[in-house]
Amino acid sequence: MGKKPNKTLIKQDLLDQLERNGVYGKYYIDLVYDYMSLWEIKNKLIQDIKKRGVSVPGMHGMKKNESITELNKTNAQMLKILNELGLKPSRSDGDPDDSDMEM
Repeated sequence: MGKKPNKTLIKQDLLDQLERNGVYGKYYIDLVYDYMSLWEIKNKLIQDIKKRGVSVPGMHGMKKNESITELNKTNAQMLKILNELGLKPSRSDGDPDDSDMEM
């Protein structure tokens, strides 16, 4: 698997897909920005899980890292936004060969 695409590439890909699908309007662009905010949160939650693990110390011993639950909720909301926008994840893996990804 290639290098993970960065925020700018993902946002531009979503906006490009909207344009290709003939979907216009500030409401839809705002949803893309909401999606990107959730993308940032998702990545922070993943980093927390990697750093602290799936179990964390609690008052009465070990407990589940709440980032796991939040990650699941965040991913679900991201999928709802994509569905609302009528978008599917891009099949592109972000290879530098993709000339339309460079902007």
